Amino acid sequence: MKALVRNSKPLSGLRVLVGRARHQASALSAGLERLGADVIEVPFIQIRPPRSYAQLDAAIKQFAVYDWLILTSVNGVDALAARMKDLDIRVESLKHLQIAAIGPATRDAVEKLGMKVSLVPEHYVAESVVEGLRGKVKGKRVLLVRAKVARDVIPRELRKAGGSVYVVVAYETVVPVESKMNLQALIGNPEQRPDVVCFTSSSTVRNFVQMIGGRRLPAHTGLKGIKFASIGPITSATLHEAGLPVHIEAEEYTIPGLIQAIEKAR
Repeated sequence: MKALVRNSKPLSGLRVLVGRARHQASALSAGLERLGADVIEVPFIQIRPPRSYAQLDAAIKQFAVYDWLILTSVNGVDALAARMKDLDIRVESLKHLQIAAIGPATRDAVEKLGMKVSLVPEHYVAESVVEGLRGKVKGKRVLLVRAKVARDVIPRELRKAGGSVYVVVAYETVVPVESKMNLQALIGNPEQRPDVVCFTSSSTVRNFVQMIGGRRLPAHTGLKGIKFASIGPITSATLHEAGLPVHIEAEEYTIPGLIQAIEKAR
């Protein structure tokens, strides 16, 4: 009877590779495991501080001159909070700011710091942030806190809309050194290789490809039979650019949405 209960879970017997940064993998892994999946964690990205905090620190010290603050990830929120603490800058200095958060996880991280979020876009991608702010930034000063490598959709389009946009780097994403060998061994072992690989950002796609062996992967690169699950259309586009198919795409561009899409595709 116990075996029947255990095997009745919708993802029982499915091996899923989670490639989020190690400190962020828990929510995705736990959600998949609750549904019975056999989760394998090999981080595709590592979050690290930028070479210098000079730009970010200067922006924090001048919060008073900005009208909008845009945060595009929890990592950006965490970095901002850490620098504010080190510089002894209180949350009260941001009370005048209107804050845009790219999605619910980022919003929650902002609100935990005691700050109010004015805008969460309908879809959790840069293009939707632009649509939400296009009519609100003319003549305004906008501070965008983001990763070192990121698409320029937000600053480019908001400048076209009349905003003065200042971009500062809060963190970098790099390939974890120890993950390359682990990933190659996993993919090369027929008994351990995953049935599904999860991608939660374009960075996870690019790093996965780099760790497997190149900038773009042909269809015969030892990945036959593995399904690729994407958190949303931007990540899917990066998979296509890398020569990889998209078998599963979340309808809601969040971790719960990705889990739901994998369950639905089973």
